[in-house]
Amino acid sequence: MSKTRRIRGGVVEQSHGLLIILSGPSGAGKGTLCQELLRQLPDLKYSVSMTTRNSRPGEIDGIHYFFRQKEEFEALIERDELLEWAQFCDNYYGTPRFAVEQAIQAGQDVILEIEIQGALQVKKRFPQGVFTFIVPPSMDALSERIHKRGTESEEVIQKRLATAIHELEYVSEYDYVVVNDEVPEAVDKLKSILVAEKCRVKRKPFVFEGGI
Repeated sequence: MSKTRRIRGGVVEQSHGLLIILSGPSGAGKGTLCQELLRQLPDLKYSVSMTTRNSRPGEIDGIHYFFRQKEEFEALIERDELLEWAQFCDNYYGTPRFAVEQAIQAGQDVILEIEIQGALQVKKRFPQGVFTFIVPPSMDALSERIHKRGTESEEVIQKRLATAIHELEYVSEYDYVVVNDEVPEAVDKLKSILVAEKCRVKRKPFVFEGGI
């Protein structure tokens, strides 16, 4: 069912919610920004991704990720039950399709925090999404953030940093870029992007009653 809202002189029909995609290099702070955005915008729905990597300390299955075995994930790929999927550092990551599509069709805004490979797949299937690229203030800052995690070997960290340099080349594929230096400022920019997108004429078909 589509959402409708009356205004002076007519009706604004919003048939679908927004699909907001946050992606960028590992360590850029996508997860932190996403969590703060969800805290400040309680009506925003978070799409839980699926992965074959091991859970990190404090991560809970079904809340942070759906943790699945490789064979199970590959079966979902074969059945085309993922909106997108990617392989990164020998692990699969992906987004279950049904819940996302159902929420958007019901007029609910949905946010995806996904890797760049996955975001580009979503863009092909859902080009009307809001694609935002999150970048760190510098490569030194990115290296420091990844090291502070303390969850990966130095070899994996160096692989992530090398991958990040390559991934920065994809920024032109996105609608917006946000530098995540200070979290409050970055979140304010994301909120402004959402407001602007909801005001775009192509997203707000007007049906006037009785003329203007």
